[in-house]
Amino acid sequence: MKKIVYLCFLSLSLIACQKDTPSSDTTEDYLHIKHLGGQATSNDLLGSSHAFSFPIPLNTEESELHLLGDANFERNFSDDPSRPEYGLGPVFNNTSCLGCHNRDGRGSLPVGLNTSSWVRLNQNDSLFLRISIEDDQLNEGPPTAVPGYSSQLFHLGSYGVRKDFPGVGQAEVWIRYEESQFQYPDGEQITLVKPLFKIENPYDAYIDSSERIQSRLWQTDVKTSPRMSLPLFGLGLLEAVPESDILNLAKVKHPEGVSGRPNYVLDINKVNTRDPFPYSLGRFGWKANSPSIEQQSLGALNGDLGVTNYLFPEESIVNTKLYNDYVRGEESFISHKNEASDELAHSLVFYSSTLAVPPRRNINDPQVVQGGRLFKSIRCTSCHVPQLTTGASSVSSLSYQRIFPFTDMLLHDMGEGLADHRQDFKANGREWKTRPLWGVGLTQVVNPRASFLHDGRARTLEEAIVWHGGEAQYSRDQFIHLSKNQRQQVLAFLKSL
Repeated sequence: MKKIVYLCFLSLSLIACQKDTPSSDTTEDYLHIKHLGGQATSNDLLGSSHAFSFPIPLNTEESELHLLGDANFERNFSDDPSRPEYGLGPVFNNTSCLGCHNRDGRGSLPVGLNTSSWVRLNQNDSLFLRISIEDDQLNEGPPTAVPGYSSQLFHLGSYGVRKDFPGVGQAEVWIRYEESQFQYPDGEQITLVKPLFKIENPYDAYIDSSERIQSRLWQTDVKTSPRMSLPLFGLGLLEAVPESDILNLAKVKHPEGVSGRPNYVLDINKVNTRDPFPYSLGRFGWKANSPSIEQQSLGALNGDLGVTNYLFPEESIVNTKLYNDYVRGEESFISHKNEASDELAHSLVFYSSTLAVPPRRNINDPQVVQGGRLFKSIRCTSCHVPQLTTGASSVSSLSYQRIFPFTDMLLHDMGEGLADHRQDFKANGREWKTRPLWGVGLTQVVNPRASFLHDGRARTLEEAIVWHGGEAQYSRDQFIHLSKNQRQQVLAFLKSL
């Protein structure tokens, strides 16, 4: 899909690599920076619908690997053993990486939602439910899988998995919106929406002695949390930020009560080498629950698509009744330790590591400049830290770059309104990782249906700000008390990123 885009990028990459001239006021450098990713910034000056799909500057060998990864990213996997794309399922949430990450960007909620009708999630949607049970003895470890299920709910499946509901996975997931009104102090009103979810037709449903339908999924100790797919550009830069720099940000105490903390998560590579402390700093995911692009990408390949690989060689629902019944009854099912070849897996990881950050636009617009100053004055930069610096990387254009991702890579309490009450290693039910803001202004240029926050509830950046609470309550309150023109200036700044 993106070969033409890639060739255009090569002809312009030297321009994208030029250095920005920082402001004499170092506290406002970000106001004057166009190339947010340093040398790893694309030159898509117009902010096209493919703004997130440009590669960083690469040598010939790296370019070939990136293009192979691009092709595999778009590959539609199949559950037909006779096809070369075999490996899908037996349960899954989508059939390709592209299916969730539309044009390498954020995902979308189902269209046509309203407050009265439920819509069932299918493979065209970029969202799934995390599930787990609370374990009082395990307060900072990995989420505890729901017995008979896993830590992710798979709403799609191969047609032989459910004889009662062909095409359904472990259960159906349905969604609708709940509306509420928010009024600014100056009288302006906006409508907020919050997605509600329900689980129907679980595979283990049974009728109890009281003639009620029961399932392990419906027990009170089961926690669910929706996850919207995230954009992929700039990940290689964030992985190259030294751990010590991130930990130093956690030591900073802000007067408005902001205090981020790192997540330490299970590192599969350390587990495989029998490291006595198999944990690493969490960098990726909504709760920073993945330590590397490799683990994040191949975990999604295995979890979201059901494709086993060298890092995750077991099916995601192995040893469950649903899996065992399917294997016994489906002669055509072939279970391979690595359904994805090592070449395919490595290419996907490299592709996800080498997508360029789009440049800013309209940086000299007075509204944008003033909005950037307001962004700092209302303390948004306490969490959305503008500037970081990368360390050494095996890819030269990712090494030692001065970047402006607007994140501290840390967990923060975001308040009860956004809480999912689900623990994920050190992240508690109110904590989320600070999302990078680079490229956020192009989100709905790339995907007009894209939305914001972990469950896609915010249809606009303005709604996303209003939903902030907890440690972000001070900044949110400062924002809503700005004049309407000042609020528009802050939004203009965000749209320039």
